[in-house]
Amino acid sequence: MRRTILSLIAVAGFALPASADLVTVNSSKPVADTMDALEAAVGQAGATVFARVDHQQGAESVDLQMPAAQVLIFGNPKLGTPAMNADIRAALYLPMKVAVYEAENGSVLTYEDPADMLDDLDIPEDAEYVKMMQGALGKLTAAAAK
Repeated sequence: MRRTILSLIAVAGFALPASADLVTVNSSKPVADTMDALEAAVGQAGATVFARVDHQQGAESVDLQMPAAQVLIFGNPKLGTPAMNADIRAALYLPMKVAVYEAENGSVLTYEDPADMLDDLDIPEDAEYVKMMQGALGKLTAAAAK
């Protein structure tokens, strides 16, 4: 019994950090409209959109069903390059990604906090570009949710 309880505590402890580094922003708009607004905000901020992935469309192409869900992949070399110069493995996490998926009253924008995303790399904790990434993601997702 004691071993089972300790195992459950250990599993719960390891499960928490995985979701703790995700940031969510609610939008009252449908997924497509929220994603359009996010893509526009990214462009207005001077960043580059590399891809817009429509997971629902992919599912439908193989006769499967799923709720509306899209991912925008975008970046700005002014922020990403310093991170990759500090640790080239940052290239595994960049460019940035924001998921927008269907929720009960609209949609949800979700992204991984850059500080948490890059914390296993040789990137200084106080790196200014990480703070700038956090600020940019916060502003872009807030603009998309309006």
